[in-house]
Amino acid sequence: MQRTHTPISIWFWAAYLVSSQTPGMSAVQFQRQLGLKRYETAFQILHKLRAAMVRPNRDRIGGDFPVEVDETWVGGRTRGEGRGQHHKTLVVAAVEQRKRKENEGARDSRKAVPRRGGLYAGRLRLHVAADRSAKSLESFVIDSVQPATHITTDDWSGYIGLAQKGYRLTQVAQRGDPDIAEQHLPLVHLVFGNLKTWLNGVHHGVSPQHLQAYLNEFTFRFNRRFFPFNAFQSLLGIGAAAPAMTYAELYNVGHRPKPSGRKVVGN
Repeated sequence: MQRTHTPISIWFWAAYLVSSQTPGMSAVQFQRQLGLKRYETAFQILHKLRAAMVRPNRDRIGGDFPVEVDETWVGGRTRGEGRGQHHKTLVVAAVEQRKRKENEGARDSRKAVPRRGGLYAGRLRLHVAADRSAKSLESFVIDSVQPATHITTDDWSGYIGLAQKGYRLTQVAQRGDPDIAEQHLPLVHLVFGNLKTWLNGVHHGVSPQHLQAYLNEFTFRFNRRFFPFNAFQSLLGIGAAAPAMTYAELYNVGHRPKPSGRKVVGN
């Protein structure tokens, strides 16, 4: 908010709407709802708030909870460039497996908890990956998941080294079988489905340039889905300490949280 000409009431409305509404809102919707004259103003406000949705030195997930890890391609079709050519972006995710307690059934049923076979999704981490190499995937896991956590992945070779990095690794021989994925990696695939539906339904697609910022928004709201008003307070608190970013910085770079540089040494 520092040194902006936008009234503070607009900033508070933006923070409330983007954090409390389940689907969030696009810059076009926000511009129309608040009567802003320029699309660029709406985009800048929302993108600055997305930059403030990543708490510095945030906790790593897992620990006492098992974690599912997988990757997916995000993006639309590319036509007229030949077979095998695409401009999709690789996204890797880690999500906690949590078990619903017996006395939580009636209460949780009203909150649309993503759940499979008595499991529901705990905390989530999403990040754009450069490729499917072991270096990229291991870097994401080390930065996102606590050491000694039980991690389940598919049988891609890029995850094999996690066993030497201090993690308890289980790899499932998937071979493209959706039934196996549903059985062993149900939550992370559910997250991917919800993410793609949100990107296409609310934002009608997102450029690779800004994808990480939208992943930050999805993760922020997903992890606070049970307490939307707390999400509003949390966004204001994190944003108050975040450095101000210019429109040019947001448009040319987007917001990608810098790796923490954490290292895990194998046993």
